[in-house]
Amino acid sequence: MIKQMAWNTFKNTGDINTYLELVEVENIEKNMAEAEKQNGNNKGKGNSNIRT
Repeated sequence: MIKQMAWNTFKNTGDINTYLELVEVENIEKNMAEAEKQNGNNKGKGNSNIRT
C-alpha cells in the first residue's frame, strides 16, 4: 500500500526523493513486523532484576 502511495506521489510531483523515502518507510515497517514475529515469544519476560 505504501509503495503504491509512493509511486502515485512520485507521478504527481516528479520528486524521486519522496518516492525513495516512502519506500524506505515501507522497508522499515516490514523489518519491524519481522522483528515482532521473532520476538513475539518473549512477551511478558521482562527484566526481573528490579530492586524495590
